[in-house]
Amino acid sequence: MMQRKPLKNNCKSVVIKIGSAVLSDGKAFDEVSFVNVVSGVASLRRSGIDVTVVCSGAVALGRAALGLAERPKKLALLQASASVGQGILASKWAAALSTFGLVSAQVLLTHDDLANRRRFIAARQTLRELLELGMVPIINENDAVAVEEIKMGDNDLLSSLVVSLVGAQHLTILSNVDGLLSDAGTPRVKRISFVSQVDDDVFAQVGGHKSAVGSGGMTTKLEAIRRVNELGVSAHIVDGKSENVLLHCLEGYDVGTWFEADRSRLKSRKHWIAYALDVKGRLVIDSGAVTALRQRGKSLLPIGVVDVQGDFVEGELVELCDPMGKVMARGLAATDIHAARQMMGKKLVDIEAERGWSTVLVHRDDLIVLDA
Repeated sequence: MMQRKPLKNNCKSVVIKIGSAVLSDGKAFDEVSFVNVVSGVASLRRSGIDVTVVCSGAVALGRAALGLAERPKKLALLQASASVGQGILASKWAAALSTFGLVSAQVLLTHDDLANRRRFIAARQTLRELLELGMVPIINENDAVAVEEIKMGDNDLLSSLVVSLVGAQHLTILSNVDGLLSDAGTPRVKRISFVSQVDDDVFAQVGGHKSAVGSGGMTTKLEAIRRVNELGVSAHIVDGKSENVLLHCLEGYDVGTWFEADRSRLKSRKHWIAYALDVKGRLVIDSGAVTALRQRGKSLLPIGVVDVQGDFVEGELVELCDPMGKVMARGLAATDIHAARQMMGKKLVDIEAERGWSTVLVHRDDLIVLDA
């Protein structure tokens, strides 16, 4: 079995995701845990590691400031709480990091920012420039303006995209539990120290439980880790309230659960195609096309398509489904839905004879085949 590696020996850039439950005791902001985390960030920076923080807690801070008893369910009230809390959270980070001679930079993102390739690249350039300048970017989803259809829904998944944005080599998720647990909720509960691959068996070990403070749970943490592992990036889930936990990660101690990187890594652009975009349509393909895509790395030709669904234009994301309806790939449409419907089931030579031009429906460079 491969072992976890000291971050100080293997990483130049780390993304740290901090959950709401780490920075709250259930009623108020947990200053002790916050100082512990900030001290750990400073330790990583002293070791020459760039640190990007994805920090939850704005809604919880705003909720407390507004005197609300629980996390708002009404979208407008959630946005109002975030608007109040974001300023409080940013000021706390600025003050705490300044004691270590570090400067923070607040960055607010929505899914819409990252689904647009030009804005994705712009965000990446900004973040990498901040890191070059020695800053510590503090990122959060922009709940103050996000609406339901563009919300990430969870900072765990946002952190997986930030890993791609900054080109990090490791993701550390600070949670209120010490990693992935087997037999959770029973007297036999045991911490799992090492996971070589996040597969269905790993997901089966956790339920859909969500934190009462935040919006995520262990399932979304595992999904975020699966995504970064596909990028060739290792990951950690550790107890964010444990003293010196980031220093222990830096030194390679056996804390939390280590998730090993996938050796067959995805390129950043294909990772963006797979996870940053909203699906606009669906192409149902025959078994021959499934084989051509999965085993031979081919583009999707019109002749292999048996049904076209949705409402998409050229360049938007579509799902590719096998004859049983299971999604087996995602890609960027090379044409709009009307042309796709006219071309499906036909050979390229026949399409060219009819229309004077022909095209694949999804080019292999714009296509990512999902795990079987």
